[in-house]
Amino acid sequence: MSFNSEIADIFEQMAGLLELTGANKFRVNAHAKASRVIKDLTTDLEPLAKAEDIKELVKLEGIGKGTATKLVELARTGCIAEHEELSAKVPTGVMAVMEVQGLGPKTVKMLWEEKGVESIDDLKKIIADGSIMDLPRMGAKTVENIRASIEFLEAGGTRLHIGLAQRVADRFVELLENTRGTERVAFAGSLRRGRETIGDVDILVVTKDPDAAREAFTSAEEVTQVLASGETKCSIRMSMSPTDRRFKGYEYVVQVDLRIVPKDSWGAALMYFTGSKEHNVRLRERAIKRGMTLNEYGLFEDDGSDPTPPQQRGVKPIASKTEESIYKALEMPFIPPTMREDRGEMSLTEPVQVVEVADIKAELHSHTTASDGKMTIEESAEIAKSRGYHTLAITDHSQSSAVAGGLKPDRLREHMAAVREADKTIKGIKLLAGSEVDILVDGSLDYDDELLHELDVVVASPHVGLKAKPAQATKRLLKAIRHPMVHIIGHPTGRLIERRPGLEPDMNELIAAAIEHDVALEINAHWMRLDLRDTHVRAAVEAGALISINCDDHSPGDYDNIRFGVLTAQRGWLTPERCINTWSAKKLHGWLKSKR
Repeated sequence: MSFNSEIADIFEQMAGLLELTGANKFRVNAHAKASRVIKDLTTDLEPLAKAEDIKELVKLEGIGKGTATKLVELARTGCIAEHEELSAKVPTGVMAVMEVQGLGPKTVKMLWEEKGVESIDDLKKIIADGSIMDLPRMGAKTVENIRASIEFLEAGGTRLHIGLAQRVADRFVELLENTRGTERVAFAGSLRRGRETIGDVDILVVTKDPDAAREAFTSAEEVTQVLASGETKCSIRMSMSPTDRRFKGYEYVVQVDLRIVPKDSWGAALMYFTGSKEHNVRLRERAIKRGMTLNEYGLFEDDGSDPTPPQQRGVKPIASKTEESIYKALEMPFIPPTMREDRGEMSLTEPVQVVEVADIKAELHSHTTASDGKMTIEESAEIAKSRGYHTLAITDHSQSSAVAGGLKPDRLREHMAAVREADKTIKGIKLLAGSEVDILVDGSLDYDDELLHELDVVVASPHVGLKAKPAQATKRLLKAIRHPMVHIIGHPTGRLIERRPGLEPDMNELIAAAIEHDVALEINAHWMRLDLRDTHVRAAVEAGALISINCDDHSPGDYDNIRFGVLTAQRGWLTPERCINTWSAKKLHGWLKSKR
């Protein structure tokens, strides 16, 4: 684990421990924010912390003097005294209880102090013997929901990859679109914001027949449990099996919430339930400064002196039907959902035209049956053509990736000839003969320079040695970036979300080198990778680097993953002109040839 990851985890734990020990909200929020800030940083904090350079640390956005002092303390002693003291006050298992959905810090604190609940097993015992009912606000329905949440957690009900959550959302959106009375339906929450992992899936619907919507939602065949079925909100748990071969035999459980919202409040509700929490707080603060109130029903002219919500007093909203109208009334440009994370978007005075799926005109990282792909050259070309792409690069694996059928030099040359022959016969798209070339552990490439020069496209990617320390990882990737034949650095960290952390290089050094050597950094669009991640993209965009969004296609369905790569790009504020996949054929091919 890198120093940044370690300190971010510690601050996150401290926020939870402070909540449990009754600290004021300011301290809790300060530690939670510090954790988020550090997770987003692309600068390696360890050298500055070891040098005890507090002046340089506080120059980093979001790092205050208190946080910097703790960073130095961790680097010097290997721990943070306040964290150790807090941890000594709270049994380890109590933190695990906080993972149970529906249990906030106050309830967990009450369970711990009044019933001695110090673990999930302790909680299960007081549910089984009924003594949990002795506590305030613990009715039969509440206890049943806690029991269900424990089962959900123990069944693997954790955060889902965005690709899996998207299938769930698409399933229910389609179901409700075909239900009697539905006028509008959409998914919201962190999924709409393009987060790489998702907790609950949120669905919003406007309907003339709420009973039909509730019935369709709660009786879907995949539903395993109905948690609630109220007038405006329904919650279910469902089970699905992924189709992806890497999840063979795996079944996942997810909670899905349905909100039935008034037609005139659609925009306000969509904004509210999309979040993020931090963005919504900033919007409400902005509204208050202008003598207004913002909630899930709309934006109202209201000074807040009456505690009764304005919609209940018959106050008509200034804006509510669309998100655009609310931002306009707050004197802001429209903020795309993917940018609503309180990462500077509140200061924008002009809209950011982020890249869209429709802007993508080339796929520059794909595999065929020549290595470990499931498509022939011709089959892949037809899919790319159907999407309106002008260019497809065939980039099968290099020789060191033996498990993936990597090509020895002679086989690669034969494959290059086959790609170029196909390019002559397939009309309407340009096929390029490339390779995904392994970056070896010392930073050298998997083919000699003579062979690399013959390739139209070189995507250099790390596949082994993914546990290297940050300094070593940085050195290795810098060597590949500086190689004159390299066009793109593919999935630069090699991570697999929730499975493998991958390399943790100094991204600022890599970005600077990529700019200097005119190399594009890839967002690998597969939902298990999303590498570069969003914060890396943001740093690259701010510095002026080039980005390539590729699907790393192995089978026909992989082309659909472009939506996730684009969402990640949007979260990093990427505009079309900085994304080489959006360029015209003339501009793209000219750039590729400039390295030959």
